[in-house]
Amino acid sequence: MDLSKIRAFAFDIDGVATDGGVFCFSDGDLLRTYDAKDGFAIRMAVMNGYPVAVITGGSSESIRKRMITSGVKPEDVFLHCRDKREQFHQFAQRYGLDPSEIMYFGDDVPDIDCIVMSGCGVCPSDAVEEVKAVADYVTSRPGGRGCLREAIERTLREQGKWEFNAGTYKKLF
Repeated sequence: MDLSKIRAFAFDIDGVATDGGVFCFSDGDLLRTYDAKDGFAIRMAVMNGYPVAVITGGSSESIRKRMITSGVKPEDVFLHCRDKREQFHQFAQRYGLDPSEIMYFGDDVPDIDCIVMSGCGVCPSDAVEEVKAVADYVTSRPGGRGCLREAIERTLREQGKWEFNAGTYKKLF
């Protein structure tokens, strides 16, 4: 697996950034929990100039708010996606990226096309078998419990970019 060519990250929410469990409120909004270490890895990627996108079938505004606080640009939070390939290509075009330069994280059948199109398809350890079969990298961590951190940190470390700068962090977040 050649991580030297990765210049951007994109991921699903439910089952990747969260463990897939949701609490439903009477108004229809869904409550999700996120791993703070995953959020920090997203911030490290952003601090080092990597574009980051969320491509999810979820449609809750709470997703958008959480991802923006993690450093994802509002225009790169794609909600209510039914054919994720469209948003994947839109993200790549926005930043002049070839799909082979994007690491994509997914855990279920709707993510397979993006996993296959990306330069490095990643899935959490608890992904469905169809996704594990096509992923380049199955993390040791399950969804919502550090799988984003594991692969983002590994990529940044291999590229010599996993260095925390408190001044930059304070300025951006």
